[in-house]
Amino acid sequence: MGLTSSSTGSNLLSEDLKQIQDNSDFTVAFAGNPNVGKSTIFNSLTGLHQHTGNWPGKTVANASGTCNYKNKNFLLIDIPGTYSLMSNSQEEEIARDYICFGKPDATVVVVDATCLERNLNLVFQTMEITSNIIVCVNLLDEAKKKNIKVDLKKLEELLGVPVVGTIARKEKTLNKLLEKIDLVCSKKIISKPKQIQYLPIIEDSILALNSEIDKITNKNFKYINRWICLKLLDNDDKMINSIENFLNISLHSQSIIDKLDTIRKNLKKNDLDFSDIKDSIVSSIMKKSEKVLLDVCTFEDYNYNKITRKVDKILTSKIFGIPIMIAFLAVLFWLTIVGANYPSMLLSTFFNFIQDKLLVLFDILNIPTFITELLINGMYKTVAWVVSVMLPPMAIFFPLFTLLEDLGYLPRIAFNLDNYFKKAGTSGKQALTMCMGFGCNAAGVVGCRIIDSPRERIISMLTNAFVPCNGRFPLLITISAIFIGSYFTGSASSIISTICVLLVVLLGIFLTLFISKILSKTILKGVPSSFILELPPYRKPQIGNIIVRSLLDRTLFVLARAVSIAAPIGIVIWLFANIHISGCSILFYIANFLDPFAKLMGLDGYILTAFILGIPANEIVLPIILMSYLSSGSLVNVDDTFAIGEILKQNGWTLLTGINVMIFTLLHFPCGTTLMSIKKESGSFKWALLAFALPTFCGIVLCMITTLIFNLVLL
Repeated sequence: MGLTSSSTGSNLLSEDLKQIQDNSDFTVAFAGNPNVGKSTIFNSLTGLHQHTGNWPGKTVANASGTCNYKNKNFLLIDIPGTYSLMSNSQEEEIARDYICFGKPDATVVVVDATCLERNLNLVFQTMEITSNIIVCVNLLDEAKKKNIKVDLKKLEELLGVPVVGTIARKEKTLNKLLEKIDLVCSKKIISKPKQIQYLPIIEDSILALNSEIDKITNKNFKYINRWICLKLLDNDDKMINSIENFLNISLHSQSIIDKLDTIRKNLKKNDLDFSDIKDSIVSSIMKKSEKVLLDVCTFEDYNYNKITRKVDKILTSKIFGIPIMIAFLAVLFWLTIVGANYPSMLLSTFFNFIQDKLLVLFDILNIPTFITELLINGMYKTVAWVVSVMLPPMAIFFPLFTLLEDLGYLPRIAFNLDNYFKKAGTSGKQALTMCMGFGCNAAGVVGCRIIDSPRERIISMLTNAFVPCNGRFPLLITISAIFIGSYFTGSASSIISTICVLLVVLLGIFLTLFISKILSKTILKGVPSSFILELPPYRKPQIGNIIVRSLLDRTLFVLARAVSIAAPIGIVIWLFANIHISGCSILFYIANFLDPFAKLMGLDGYILTAFILGIPANEIVLPIILMSYLSSGSLVNVDDTFAIGEILKQNGWTLLTGINVMIFTLLHFPCGTTLMSIKKESGSFKWALLAFALPTFCGIVLCMITTLIFNLVLL
C-alpha cells in the first residue's frame, strides 16, 4: 500500500512522501518525542522485517517495517522523533508533513508515562491534524518504579481518542496496541478528538478563515482545514509552503489576504498582534496538558529521581563534568585500541589466505601477470588492509558509544560542552557529533543530521575532521611510542606516550572550537541557536538493539563507503609503485617533487605522498610509508613496533619528524569516505572542498611553525 496516489486518493503528494510500496493492508505512522521508547516498540512489532534508509530528498533517516495481525498486513513507519509539529528541524518537518499529508490509516503517538505533561504537547497538535490517532502510554514499568500512576481510562475520556498502556518489552501490552491499531484502521473505532479551544478571538478568526480555505482545499484534505487556519494565523511560513506544495493550492489569494487583514485589524482592537498568536496557542496547549496531567496522574513519591539528580550533580558539574567525560572517552579509546588488535590479526590472516587462493585461481585461469598484480597486490590488498584495520575498531567503538547513548550519558556530554560550543557560535549538539567523530569522522558527519540549523550543521561537518578518528589513533600511538616514549623506561614510557596522544586529542578539540568560532564570524556568520536539552533518565541498555544499531547503521555503513574508495585508490597506489620511468617509479618522482615543500614541514616527500595516497583510509598511511622506504611493490605490514622504528630511523626520522607526523596525522584532509559523506549530507561539492582545505592548511602551518621553533632552539 504505502503512500501512493491510489492509497491516498490524491495525486498531490510530493516525492518526499512516496515511500515504500507493498501489499500491506494498512499504513501506520509511529510518532513521539525522543527517548519515549517509540523505536523500541517499532522494533518489537516489526522484528527483522525492517528497512532503513533516507527520506527521499532529505538527510534524515527513516525506518519502515511490516507486521501481521489477524491475517492483516500492516506497514509501520517510524517517523523521526520530535517534540513539536511547529517545525524547526528537518526531523520535525518530516514528522509534520507525513502526519498532515501522508494520510496514514492510523497515527500512534507514543508518550512517556513518567513525563506525560511534556509529551501531551505533541498529542494535542496531532489531534488537530487527524482523528485516526492512538495514544500509546509507554514506559509504565518506569512509572511504577517511580510510584507514578496513570489513569488510562480517564485519559482516553479527556482526549476522546483510544489510549493504550504499554511496556515495550512485554508482548502482552504490545498485542493490546495492535488490537487498537486494527480497530482504528478498520474504522471499527471512530474517534472524536477533543480539540483544544483557544482564546475566543482566535477561535473566531479560525472560523472566519475556514470559509475561505474550504473553497480551495481538495476534499481528501478537508480534515486539516482547521490546522491550515492556525498556521496562517501564527504566520508559519515553512508550513504554509508545505501546504501549498503538497496540496497544490495558493494561500496567497487576494480573498485570503483580505481576510487576514480584517483579522489583523480585529486583533489590534483587542490589543493582540499576529506575533502574539503563536504564544497564545502554545500557552493554551501547555495549560491543557497541565490540566490533563493533574486529572490522570498520581504522584506518590516526589523524590523518585533523587538518585538520578545526585548522579547528575557530579556528571554535569562545572568541576567534575569535563574530567569525567575525558576519562570515559579515554577508557573508550583504550578498549577500542586494545580490543581491536587480535581481531585485526585474524582478519589479516583470513585475507592473506583468500589472497593465496585468488593467486592460484588466477594462475589456473591464465590471467596475465600484470592484471593479477594490479587486482591482487593493488586493489585486493588495499581493500583487505582497510577492512582488517578499520572494521575491528569500529565494531568495538560504535557499540560502546551506542551503549553510552542508551544509558543516557551522551546528553550529559552535550550539556557539559554546550556552553563552549555556544561561545564558538555553534550548537551544543556538535559535542555529540564530535564525539562520534572519534570513532569515525564519516559517521560524525552523518550524525550532524541532529543539528537543526543548516548553518550550524555545516560548521559541524567542516570541523568534524579536527578530532582524530580510530583510523588515525594507531599511527598516533605508534609514533608516540617510538619517538617520545622511547626516551623513558618501564611504565613511564607507556604513561608518557598516552599523555602525548591525549594532548593531541585535546589539541583537536581546541581547534574544533577555534575554527568553529572563526567560521561563525566569517563565511557562516549567524547567531547560535538554542535547543531544548533533555536529560533522560538512566536506563538499562538493550544489548541486542545496541549491537544491531551500531553494526548495521554505523559500522557497515561507514565501511561500505571506505571500501568503495579504497578499491580504485589501491589500483592507483600499485601503478605508482610499479610503473617505472628511467629506472624510477612514479611514486619516487612524486615524492621527489614534494620533498622540498615537505622539508619545510619537518617531513619528507614519501611521508607527504603517503598521506595523499592514504585518502581512502588513514589506516594505510604507515604501510605506504614502509612500502616506499623498503622499495616494495605493494603495501607492507610490519607488526613489531621496534622494527617499524628501526626502518623509520634508518630513513632519517628524528624526534622532530615524529612530532610533525603526529601533528599532520591530526590535521590533514579527511579521508575519502568522510569527504563523500560531507558532499552527500551538505548537497554541495564546495563544502567538501572546504572540509579538505581547512584542516590541511592548519596542519601545514602548525608543522612549519613547529619546525621553525625546533630549529631555532637547536641553533
